[in-house]
Amino acid sequence: MTFRKPHKLGTHLGALREDGAVLDLAAVDPALAGGNMPAFIAGGAPALQHARAALARAPVAEDAVLCAPIPRPPKNIFCVGKNYHEHAKEFAGSGFDASAKEVVPEAPVVFSKPATAIIATGETIPAHLDPTGSTDYEGELAVVIGQGGRGIPAATALKHVFGYTIVNDVTARTLQHRHRQWVLGKGIDGFCPMGPAILTADAVPDPKALRVVTHVNGEKRQDAPVADLIFDIPTLIAAISAGITLEPGDVIATGTPVGVGIGFTPPQFLKAGDVVRVEVAGIGVLENPVG
Repeated sequence: MTFRKPHKLGTHLGALREDGAVLDLAAVDPALAGGNMPAFIAGGAPALQHARAALARAPVAEDAVLCAPIPRPPKNIFCVGKNYHEHAKEFAGSGFDASAKEVVPEAPVVFSKPATAIIATGETIPAHLDPTGSTDYEGELAVVIGQGGRGIPAATALKHVFGYTIVNDVTARTLQHRHRQWVLGKGIDGFCPMGPAILTADAVPDPKALRVVTHVNGEKRQDAPVADLIFDIPTLIAAISAGITLEPGDVIATGTPVGVGIGFTPPQFLKAGDVVRVEVAGIGVLENPVG
């Protein structure tokens, strides 16, 4: 995970304990100083070994403020649309899917969100930046690339995964519909909460067993296993890397399950004062107020 200290510049690498305490790894191992998560990930197994060796001796950073695990990925965040069967049907029937030719896509629908959209858990989703008042939530499992490459085959794709985190693919639905291409509706500043930490791939023998659960103001809206993906994680990595080189620290948000705001009649869009909580067991909780 990545954290900062109040009123100080720079970020630090840490580990998030189950009780929520932040452990400062660089305090016991100078090799982990700097707070650059993509550079740490690029260090491969030796860097991870350093971090694990420091874990037992790392002090609690009492004043730590959580940042997004990767505040600045090497590229825009890769996102996948309509990648759960029931959500694809939900979206097609919502009236907001202006570009669809089929309910269930024949190939992954990939778009991106800029790094300026990334915020940390606890930060406010700036729904006031959506002039149309149609801000919606999309809880998602996100894949963090470890070993990069181009032309990665699906059969070996999971070997290229460093770990997993959570993303909320916040969306201005009217803008998404109006502009056909989705980046303007999904790339608004602050519309990509990410966190709270990265769960390393060796702790997730089967990512399909993970489950994405989203609550809005305490009401459960989404609850689905990653096994329900139309295009699974190896397929997504293979499709994206076919012509684009993936780099350590790149992030792929895998898609959202059924239960988003546009699926209700009338739609239940986010408003100031709401709280969105996305949880994946093992990774933790990504929770953000709406403003």
